[in-house]
Order: sequence, then C-alpha cells, then structure tokens
Amino acid sequence: MKNFILFLFAGVVSIGAGAQIQTPQPSPSTKIEQKVGLTDVTLEYSRPGMRGREIFGNLVPYGEVWRTGANENTKITFSDEVEISGNKLPAGIYAIYTRPQQGAWEVMFYSDATNWGNPQEWDESKVALKATAQVSQLPFEMETFTIFLDDLKHDSAVLNIVWENTVASLPINFPTDAKAMASIEKTMSGAELKANDYFAAATYYHDTNKDNKQALEWVNKAIEMQAENTPFWMLRKKSLIQADLGMKKEAIATAKLSLEASKKANNADYVKMNEDSLKKWGAN
Repeated sequence: MKNFILFLFAGVVSIGAGAQIQTPQPSPSTKIEQKVGLTDVTLEYSRPGMRGREIFGNLVPYGEVWRTGANENTKITFSDEVEISGNKLPAGIYAIYTRPQQGAWEVMFYSDATNWGNPQEWDESKVALKATAQVSQLPFEMETFTIFLDDLKHDSAVLNIVWENTVASLPINFPTDAKAMASIEKTMSGAELKANDYFAAATYYHDTNKDNKQALEWVNKAIEMQAENTPFWMLRKKSLIQADLGMKKEAIATAKLSLEASKKANNADYVKMNEDSLKKWGAN
C-alpha cells in the first residue's frame, strides 16, 4: 500500500509538471507599487471573491489569525523604516497577517514572507510589529478582496484592507521630512546649484510651513536664473509664498505675471488657480 501511494503521488507530480493547459486563478494575484513621500511601498497579494459567501465571522472567523488574502503570503515592502502606532518597523519585506474582530483588527507584520498562507508553526519572534486597525462598514459590498494605500500625504498614508462590507484601516507614517531635509542641506551646500534646486527647496520649505522667508529667498534665486523665461509655476509658487508672508500687494503682482504666462502656455489649470487666488486676494 505504501509503495502504491508513493507511485500515485509520483504520477500526479509528473502530470502537473508536464501540464500545458492554462486556466485562470480563482484568486488572481496583483502587485501595486506606490511612492509615499520619498519611500517606495509595494503590495503583493491574491484577490479572492465573495462568490455568495458570508465572509467575516464565517469564512474568515473572528479572533483567529488570517492569512489576509489567499494563496501565498500577502506581502508589503518598505524601502525605508516606517512608523506604525508609535512603533518603528525597519525597511524590508513582511507578510501581513491579521486577527479580525468586529470592532478592530490586530495587524501583524511577519518577517518571514515565504509561507503559503499561515505558517505551519507560528513563531512569535518573527512578528516585527503589531498594531490595531480600526474597522468601519461600507454602504455596499466589495466583491473582490482589496488592499490599497489611501489618504496619501507627503509623510503618511492609510493602509486599507477591504472585503465584503468591512474596511480595516491602519495609518502609517513615513520618514519623508528627515530624508528631504538631508537632501536639501546636502544640495544647498554644494557649489553648482541649478534653478530647479532652489525651486525644489523653496517649495518644500513653503509646503511644510518651515520658513517662508527662506523659501522666498530661494524662489527668487530660481527665478533670477531663468532670465526672461520664468515658468508660470515658479511665479505661482512665489505668489503663494508672498501671500503667506502677508505681502498681499506683491503676491497679486506676481500672480498676474503667472496668469499671463499660464495663458500663453495654454495651461488651463494654472489659469484657474491664479484667477481664483487673485479673486481671493481682492485684485482689481
């Protein structure tokens, strides 16, 4: 009997190895690459469908560790160290496991991402970080299991796990400011700066409310280096910096220049933004 089982197993393996028929996966795989600030994030997972089944509390029991998807590990990759629920998670590849509950989910970032589903033996030492995801209900059903990053800001995003009518959301913070400031300090201390260097530094200082006086100095330098062909987007940024410094008259004058340049460039978006700002600032 033992020899027969081994023979049967060998036959199945040989048939599988030689199979040429291609059929669709019931839970197709997907890969999403997302830049958050200066950090690369990759999501890789399989997407099962509801197919008439009751999911949470039934197919996916409450209170038990779930593979969070189907087939191979659901994986997330961070190119930099991130912060989740006040704790640091080093750069790397992690399997995402969850323990769903009706009110909140426990999310576990597991350092071994080579399993097919849950590990045969759970190793708590491989849990790099645990966090709590808040749960909300959708007014409709999401037929296909979905994970995505939403509410993207320059230094944060929200990881959403969605299926049936349930959304589990977990905020993640990214080290954008530290990386950007290091880049600015290194570049601005160099000898051969370009207009785009000054403009990028000015934009970051303004958009993050760091130092608008310094931002104005840098944007002026960028504009000076453009001679007579100052891009409308540089003029637009300068007007916003001036407005935030309380230089209303100067902001209006600069916005008018940006409006004229954006009209010549047939850029409807900047035409509207400048017109809206001029109206807001009470320009004649």
